[in-house]
Amino acid sequence: MTPEDAPWLASYAPNVPHTIDEVAGSLGDIVAESARSYPDAAALEFFGVETTYADLDDAVSRAAEGLRRRGVARADRVAIVLPNCPQHIVAFYAVLRLGAIVVEHNPLYTARELRHQFEDHGAKTAIVWNNVVGTVKDFPDDVAVSTLISVDVARALPTGMRLALKLPLKKARESRRALTTPVSGTIRWEQLTASERLAGDHPAPSKDDVAVIQYTSGTTGSPKGAVLTHANLLANAAQARAWVPTITPGDCVVYAVLPMFHAYGLTLCLTFAMSMGARLVLFPKFDPDLVLKAVRKHPPTFFPAVPPIAQRLLSAAQEKGVSLKGTEICISGAMPLSQDLVEPWEEASNGYLIEGYGLSECSPVLMANPVSPGRKAGTVGLPLPNTEIRVVDPENPSVDVERGEPGELIARGPQVFSGYFNKPDETAAVFTDDGWFRTGDIVTLDDEGFVAVVDRKKELIITGGFNVSPSEVENALCSHPSVDEAAVVGLPSKHSGEDVVAAVTAAPGATIDPEELRAFARDILTPYKVPRRIVQVDELPKSLIGKVLRKDVRESLLDT
Repeated sequence: MTPEDAPWLASYAPNVPHTIDEVAGSLGDIVAESARSYPDAAALEFFGVETTYADLDDAVSRAAEGLRRRGVARADRVAIVLPNCPQHIVAFYAVLRLGAIVVEHNPLYTARELRHQFEDHGAKTAIVWNNVVGTVKDFPDDVAVSTLISVDVARALPTGMRLALKLPLKKARESRRALTTPVSGTIRWEQLTASERLAGDHPAPSKDDVAVIQYTSGTTGSPKGAVLTHANLLANAAQARAWVPTITPGDCVVYAVLPMFHAYGLTLCLTFAMSMGARLVLFPKFDPDLVLKAVRKHPPTFFPAVPPIAQRLLSAAQEKGVSLKGTEICISGAMPLSQDLVEPWEEASNGYLIEGYGLSECSPVLMANPVSPGRKAGTVGLPLPNTEIRVVDPENPSVDVERGEPGELIARGPQVFSGYFNKPDETAAVFTDDGWFRTGDIVTLDDEGFVAVVDRKKELIITGGFNVSPSEVENALCSHPSVDEAAVVGLPSKHSGEDVVAAVTAAPGATIDPEELRAFARDILTPYKVPRRIVQVDELPKSLIGKVLRKDVRESLLDT
């Protein structure tokens, strides 16, 4: 690429290579290689309990053999429905070591949301948190799994905490219910991992095999499974390592606050961290007090986050007098990062807080600001090594727009996926004739190669770092008998990037109670998808062909 084609290369931080070597092997090798290099180093830390790389590799091998004995074979899809916990990491790599395919799920999804994904991917083996086992068992026969492995997250806690959960106290009972539920009729995780190690001559997957199906929201309200190969995910981990040359492999700490079922958390915690021989500190959910307790002991070298998490942690640290010094790099994604947060964070940590950009279809990281004084506020940074981008006319993607003018971002690189699972038409729609991936985001590219996001063509709402499809929420609201029509948009929020807000019209003769309607939606949707506010209107603005104009709805709601 010439400087004219790739102006971003001149803006790279010192020691960041312009290109990286093509990856080899498979994701199944990552833990084994780190175990050979750092056998006695802590791979995982969960509420103070440490697991070395040697022990992690052993657990992965035993879980893989347990799955093999129960019929899991190469290219089989295996569903994982777990929060952040040690068993999640073991399950992920065990499935991959067999050459099978991981399908990640949000364990907080409603029964309807989970069933929809299982209907799509058809996995017959599932590794499931105890608290979700009942939901999976209730699936109809045509979606039912044949091998259901239950995971009691509490079994990974320190002995003292496990004993405390058994105390006949209200607080202990509440904590116990939050972590685990008694189940029966499943294969317990401990039974699965009681196997011998997987035979050393078991055939390994190739880099071009499918590794993960990562579900992503779409404008239609129907999530699509992005098909990611071992090569896609290995390349993105290698690109991330190249971007942070100051971090020393075998001597770094990564915090897994982001959920690992999300593409962002999956790559930066499950693959990048493990490939660095890092100590991965796991949190089942974000709790500032828990994070600060860990900071006192092992400050994070690398901290993937979203702005609300960084803001809450900074506020809690200031309130409790806990130093964030030693937090070298905090990378923020999924929603815009305010300079009002960057400056106090960097003053408190003496490190960097930088913004990046990605999509599930890109494993997910496409670009990031340089970890140097050369980063540029208000942008999502520069394309990573081996990544090419163009800014084109959204109506004619073969034509590039003038530098600095807004246009659709298209990209190609080793981290870009090959398509959506069993959806050839949707796949064709997001690629140009010559193979560039259409992100759907409207951006500008400046003369130094920095990209700024102007608008989201896809109309997805990003709240707290999670994508919300307006159509999915609208369909849920319209299933209530009092609602005739609904339009859902994202409005600016100081705390979560965007709030989900709905404008609704009443069915003939009906009266809408916003709080009752929100309670109804909570039975259908994950909490972060439920509208924060519901506004009743007489009619919704529409185009000449009758399509609801969400942009006009958003503007009218901003004025209320």
